[in-house]
Amino acid sequence: MNKKTKGYISFVLHAHLPFVHHPESEDYLEEQWLFEAMSETYIPLLKTYQKLVNEGVKFRFTMSLTPPLLNMLDNKLLQERYVKYLKQHIELAEKEIERTTYDERVNKLSHYYFDRYSEDLRFFTEECNCNLINKFKEFNNMGVLEIIGCGATHGYFPILYVNEKTVRAQVALGVQTYNKYFDKPIKGFWLPECGYVPEADKYLKEFGVQYVLVETHGILYADPTPLYGTYAPIISPDGLIAFGRDLESSRQVWSSINGYPGDPNYREFYRDIGYDAPYDYIKPYICHNGARVNTGIKYHRITGKNCEKDIYNLQWAQDTINMQAGHFFDCRQKQIKELSGKTHNPPIIVCPYDAELYGHWWYEGPDWLYTLAKKVYYDKCNFELITPGEYIEKYPEIQVSTPCRSSWGAKGYSEVWLNPTNDYIHRHLHVAGDKMCEMASMFPNEAQDSIKRRIMNQAARELVLAQSSDWLFIITNGTMVDYAKKRVKEHIGRFTKLYLWIKEDEELRNNNTLSEDKLEFLRCIEEKDCIFPEMDYMLYN
Repeated sequence: MNKKTKGYISFVLHAHLPFVHHPESEDYLEEQWLFEAMSETYIPLLKTYQKLVNEGVKFRFTMSLTPPLLNMLDNKLLQERYVKYLKQHIELAEKEIERTTYDERVNKLSHYYFDRYSEDLRFFTEECNCNLINKFKEFNNMGVLEIIGCGATHGYFPILYVNEKTVRAQVALGVQTYNKYFDKPIKGFWLPECGYVPEADKYLKEFGVQYVLVETHGILYADPTPLYGTYAPIISPDGLIAFGRDLESSRQVWSSINGYPGDPNYREFYRDIGYDAPYDYIKPYICHNGARVNTGIKYHRITGKNCEKDIYNLQWAQDTINMQAGHFFDCRQKQIKELSGKTHNPPIIVCPYDAELYGHWWYEGPDWLYTLAKKVYYDKCNFELITPGEYIEKYPEIQVSTPCRSSWGAKGYSEVWLNPTNDYIHRHLHVAGDKMCEMASMFPNEAQDSIKRRIMNQAARELVLAQSSDWLFIITNGTMVDYAKKRVKEHIGRFTKLYLWIKEDEELRNNNTLSEDKLEFLRCIEEKDCIFPEMDYMLYN
């Protein structure tokens, strides 16, 4: 620690999307969730890290890359479709250059989008060989980016733990996926939805996890009460270290109303040419069914409420980035100064956010991170950027305390994922979890070439896909509800069919064979639901 350093700031970005893979059709709008995130968040973040490295700026950030996201980034079909997505956007931006000649300011932005999507295509195909994972791995190996794990499909532990084997499987698959893609031993683990229950500690420790991130009150209401609040980690009796979210820094960045993303000079997310352009003109670039959707080409700035939106100005946005990075920098200096000397070890301010805030929702977010990292490096400063893993190595003396059951959902507990709009789903998840354990105990260690092993491995995939917290969240929020309900129904339905084969098909049980129609069904869902190719159903035994 530098003599002038009185404390630390730790940025943790949680990169996650549910597994969406539809080889049977290109008509699923939900696949664009991934493509938008790649162009607006993941590629801009990778370029931010690269610029900082190229300029010799020392920095530290932490990112979780969840197993569903890693499986999608590594999927050849989705990689091909992303290239097609980029080429379509380049074509649209080129047309926009012609269409917007009536306004010099708008036309400048059309050129900007054409250049940006063209550069995304070059970066993705030439520098990344169509796979972003290796770029993240490079920065992880350099030590400037600490990549951490997450539950297999973002299953919500505070409800799944009714059957603890399902939580153990989520942890095991999450760590296995991390180990598949990254060289460094796993240190941290993002609890899905920051959902903490003490029952999960032993499984996280079993698979080598040192620390997790929890919501603020998970630390403040820990037992016994932590001496230093969220400004120091605590360690549970099972040996799991927990860092808590800092409220003050979170509000400044996270809030779209009071935080930085709501500034009038920033790009307006909700004005897009997918809705503004003439219908016949934009029709080839929106939904196959003709529904208008976002294209990513947006010409307006936030401007203000209840007023005509002004045209987005790139220079004004950059000026605002510089000002707000300076404001955040000054606030953290003041915060560290006030905390200095009041904690046993130098205080740590943990700033966890959804990664997709940076770039997708807050378009200027990656540039803000870049500007802030440079300020921390070059300006006189009483704090340093650090990762939670590095902090533990520097300061291993940690108070023993059990975090409170908690999540970062609205109201702090489980209401987002368990309420009258979605509560019917949980009984199906619990029953399927019990049945998965039953199958694993009925037929332990089936041979690798066994049809029963193949069926039970696919049943396990269907189970974990159904357990994704995203479907519950989407239903609660009322967005894309039909798709979320469809996904849960399909995965539980497929799981149940496979379970009944195991239980009732005499030919399968006695001779390890399936009829041709059943084999065709199995091949079909193996192709669609191809997450975790190394799945081993014995995780449930």
